[in-house]
Amino acid sequence: MAGRPIPQRRGARRGEGARWLAVALLCGVALVWSTPLLWMLVAAFRPQNFGGLDMASLWPDFTPTLANFAEALDSADFALLYLNTVIVCLGILAVQLATITLAGYAFARLRFPGRELVFYGFLLQLMLVPPILIVPNLTTVTELGLYDDLLGVMAPYFASAFGVFLMRQTFRTIPRDFEEAAIVDGATWWQLIVRVLVPLARPGMIAFGIVSVVTHWNEFLWPLMVISSPGNQTLTVGLASFTMGAESASQWGVIAAGTFLVAAPLLLAFGLFQRQFVNSFLFSGIK
Repeated sequence: MAGRPIPQRRGARRGEGARWLAVALLCGVALVWSTPLLWMLVAAFRPQNFGGLDMASLWPDFTPTLANFAEALDSADFALLYLNTVIVCLGILAVQLATITLAGYAFARLRFPGRELVFYGFLLQLMLVPPILIVPNLTTVTELGLYDDLLGVMAPYFASAFGVFLMRQTFRTIPRDFEEAAIVDGATWWQLIVRVLVPLARPGMIAFGIVSVVTHWNEFLWPLMVISSPGNQTLTVGLASFTMGAESASQWGVIAAGTFLVAAPLLLAFGLFQRQFVNSFLFSGIK
């Protein structure tokens, strides 16, 4: 009897060792993953007189300067680029929240012939590679007179198969008792969605909002195809145009500063709302 705790102590030690090994591996992976970001930060604050291997170094062996940021801001109209990108991201998200909520409610709660067949057919969009749709979408946008217009950038994303799937799964996790109580109180279907289901599905909507904003903030190919005038460019397209001129002069610090200006809002938002981000993903089951 006295010798039984020994295997337990050994098992506890093994478990603790495995836990520390997992932490070390995760830290190593995080360090490798963050290396481009670290280089961008170091290069953005490195003086312009550095070059060659010195510019490729990750070690901040210099006095930080904001000259690269000043030159980047002078080389491109970042205020206008930010405005266009915010309009595109929020405009898409506002319409998407309406469409995915209504479609998700229909697939989760309404009964109609062929519901499952229509739903799975709708999910086939997730199997399509986005570049395949560029030509038909560009043709449609041009025929609608939305070429070189921010609305033309937003239009193809007003419906989201992923968002419909996410809201359907979210609504199916909500007990029907809430709906039945609202119906007994005389609520209409519209009041049922807005006042009962939407508040309960808020974590799922937050998770989708995060995915939507990050995706369209970083979108490059479609805005490049639709927008031709500099006044309607988004951040990614404007950064590409700005980078082409800076590369010819080997101004890597200026390029890093411009890249940091594009990525900074998302990094700042993640830093401020990290807990909300993680909780919303855990609730919705996104991995």
